[in-house]
Amino acid sequence: MRQKAKVEPYNAPAGGWGSLSAVVHILSQEEVAMLGSEILLKQNKPGGFMCVSCSWAKPAKPRPFEFCENGAKATAWEVTGKTVTPGFFSQHTLTELRSWSDHQLEEQGRLSTPMRYDLASDKYVPVEWQEAFREIGAELNALDPRSVVMYTSGRASLEASYMYQLFGRMYGTSNFPDSSNMCHETTSVALPEVIGVPVGTVLLEDFERTDCIFFFGHNTTTNAPRMLHPLQEAAQRGVPIVTFNPLRERGLERFTNPQNPLQMVVGGTRISSQYHQVRLGGDAAAIAGICKCVIQADDLAKTKGGPRVLDVDFIEQHTSGFEDFATFCRNAQWSDIESASGLGREAIFEAADAYMAAKAVIANYGMGVTQHRHGVETAKMIVNLLLLRGNIGKPGAGISPIRGHSNVQGQRTVGISEKAKLVPLDKLAELYGFEPPRWDGLSTVDACEGILKGDVRGFVSLGGNFLRAVPERSLMEPAWSGLRLSVQIATKLNRSHLVPGDVTYLLPCLGRIEIDEQTSGPQAVSMEDSTACIHGSRGQRRPVPENARSEPAIIAGLAKATLKPNQKIDWDAWVADYSLVRDAIERTYPDQFRDFNRRMFEPGGFPRPLAARERKWKTPNGKANFTVPKSAFVPPPEHDDIYELMTLRADGQFNTTIYTEDDRFRGIVGGRYVVFMNPADMDAEGLKQGDTVTVSTEADDGVERTLSELQVVAYDIPRRSIAGYYPECNVLVPLWHYAEGSKVPAAKSVPVRIVKDVVPEIIEGGEIPISAK
Repeated sequence: MRQKAKVEPYNAPAGGWGSLSAVVHILSQEEVAMLGSEILLKQNKPGGFMCVSCSWAKPAKPRPFEFCENGAKATAWEVTGKTVTPGFFSQHTLTELRSWSDHQLEEQGRLSTPMRYDLASDKYVPVEWQEAFREIGAELNALDPRSVVMYTSGRASLEASYMYQLFGRMYGTSNFPDSSNMCHETTSVALPEVIGVPVGTVLLEDFERTDCIFFFGHNTTTNAPRMLHPLQEAAQRGVPIVTFNPLRERGLERFTNPQNPLQMVVGGTRISSQYHQVRLGGDAAAIAGICKCVIQADDLAKTKGGPRVLDVDFIEQHTSGFEDFATFCRNAQWSDIESASGLGREAIFEAADAYMAAKAVIANYGMGVTQHRHGVETAKMIVNLLLLRGNIGKPGAGISPIRGHSNVQGQRTVGISEKAKLVPLDKLAELYGFEPPRWDGLSTVDACEGILKGDVRGFVSLGGNFLRAVPERSLMEPAWSGLRLSVQIATKLNRSHLVPGDVTYLLPCLGRIEIDEQTSGPQAVSMEDSTACIHGSRGQRRPVPENARSEPAIIAGLAKATLKPNQKIDWDAWVADYSLVRDAIERTYPDQFRDFNRRMFEPGGFPRPLAARERKWKTPNGKANFTVPKSAFVPPPEHDDIYELMTLRADGQFNTTIYTEDDRFRGIVGGRYVVFMNPADMDAEGLKQGDTVTVSTEADDGVERTLSELQVVAYDIPRRSIAGYYPECNVLVPLWHYAEGSKVPAAKSVPVRIVKDVVPEIIEGGEIPISAK
C-alpha cells in the first residue's frame, strides 16, 4: 500500500517567500554549493545560458534575477554534483530499478558513461564510444528505415535538431515525432489554416502595450512562471486579465515578486480580474458565448446607428467566412452554451464586456486547450474571437500559444517534423546531394501504434522520457521490449531507459549549461522561444560527467557510423565549430535565419519573420479565416457515474521530471498518487478526505485501464470533473483518445469511473475485507 501524502493547505501567493525557500531547497538537494549558485545570475541573460526549462520569452533588458523557481530547479537539476557511474549499474538490475519512483531515478545524478544492456545479468555495462557508434550503425543499417523512429525532446538545440533530422533523412526515414506531438501540435495544425502561421503572433513587448489579456487552459505558476512578471506589470497598470481554467491556479490569482523587497513585506498583486472555472473541455462553448455577445452588441449598435463594436474594416479587408460564423453565433442557444461551458451567462457577459472595452487584446492558451478531443476547433475559436475586433497584427494584440519545453518550437522550425510538406526537402537535396524520403512519417501516436503492432523495430531518442510521457502505459511498456534497437541519448536516468529492447544503448550527453569544448574552442548553441525569437546560449560550468559528449558530437558519431561518406557534408567540421551548422541552417532557411551567426546573441533574441504579424495571411485564400466549429457544445457525460479526468503537473515537476514529490500550491506534501475532487461529488460518492479510490477508464475496446490507491483530496474543481498527476495517470489515457486533426493525446478530458477502494478490517485471526461481511 502506498504511503499517503499529507494535505497542508497553502494560502500564500505564487512567488514570494515560498519560491525563495524552494530555490534554497533544490540547491541543497542537488549538492550545488550556495557560493556556486552564481550560475543563476547568468540564466536567460545575453551571453549567458538559456533556461533548460520552459520556453517563455527572454527580455532584452533582463532583471538582475531573470529566472523563476522552476528555472532554478531545472538548473540545479542539471549542474548537480551527483553522478551515475558504471558502479551504480553494477549494483542494480533493471528489474529492481523499475520499482523506483521517477524522482528516485533522476535524483541519482548525471549519467557519466556510455552503457549497453546485458540480458544475462539484466544490467547496463560500460562500452566505449566508438564501439557503441559502430554497433548502433550496424543495427540501423540492418533495419528498414521506415521501421525506425527518431524522437526528439524539447531540450535539443537548433544545431543538434538540424543535424539530427538531416542524419535521419539521409539514413532514409521520415519518422520524426517530437514532444510537440504531445502538446502543441494542435496549434501547429489549427493556426496555419486560419492565419497562415503555425506559431503565435505576440512578442514580449506586446504585453507592455495591451489593454486586455485573456487566458485559456494554462497553469502559468508551474509551466511558465517568468510570464508572471509581465502579467503583474499589466495588472498593476489596470489591464483586465480574464482567466478561464477549471482549477483555480495560484499564479493566475496572486503573485509576489521575490525581487521586490516591498512586495515581500506587504504582499503581492492580484493577477486575474475575472476567474471563470470552465468545465473540462468547455472553453469553445465559453468563447462562442463571448462571440455571441460581441455580435449581438454590434447588431444592436448597427440598428441604433451607434459606433460599431466589430472592426468592420478589418473584417472586410482581411478576413473570410465572417457571415457564416456570425450566423452560427446568433443561432447558438444560451442553454447549450451554459451546459457545455459550465458557466452562467452572467459570467460570459462579464468576460465579453472586458473584451469589447479593450482596443488591443492578447489571448494566451496552453495544454488545457490543446490536449482535448476538440482542441483544434477550440484554438480556431480563439482566433475567431480575436478576429472580431482586429486583434491580430497590431501592437498589444495577438494570439499567444504558450509552449512548454525550451526549444520544442524551434525544433519544428529546423526540420524536426514527420510531415514532408513542412520540410524544405528540395533544398536539402540540393545542398547535400541525396534524395530525401518524401513520405509522411509517424507522429507520437502513430509511433506508439507501430510499436504495439511490431512494425517499429528501432527507436533513437534524442533526450526525453518517451515511454513515461505517452498514453497507454500498460500496453506500451510490454511492447517496448519487442524493439530490436533502443538508443537513449540522455543526461539523467529515467523510466524509458529501464525497459530494454533486444539491443539497448544509453548514451550520456552534456547539458546546455555545461561548457561544450570542441576543437575550435567553447561552443554556443541556439533555441527559439514561444514568441518565435531566436536566442544564443553559452555553457557556463565545467561538465559534471567527464565522459559525456555533446548532442551534436553524438549525432555526428552515429551518422558517420551509419551513412556512406558524403563529400557535401563534413560531420567532423560541424562538431568542431557549431557556427558551420548555423551557416547550414541559414542556407536551408534563408528567409528565417538571415545573418544567423551575427544576430544570435542580440538582446531579447531576434524574431523570425511571421507574415501574420504584418496582416499578411499565407492561407490558401490569402485571408484570415473565421471558421464555424462542429463540436463547440459538447455536453457533459450523460451518466451520473461518469467523471471527466484531466491530468496536470505539480509545482515540483517539469514535464516528466519530478524534482520533489510535493505540490506546494495545491497543498500536497510527499505524494503524487492523489485525485482532486469537488467536495459535493465526494459527498455524493460517500467519500471523505483521505479515502482511496480506483479510477478506471470508460471505454468498450476490451482494454482494462485502471489506477488504484489514489488518495481523495477535496479541491475547488467543477462538478463531475477530477484531476490527477501526469505522468502517473497516463495509464488511464487510451491511445485512440486524441485531438481530432492533430493526434495530440487528449489527456484533459478522459471519461472515467470511480470506485472506493475496499479497506481491509483487522480482526483476530487475520484480515477480512469490509465488503465480505
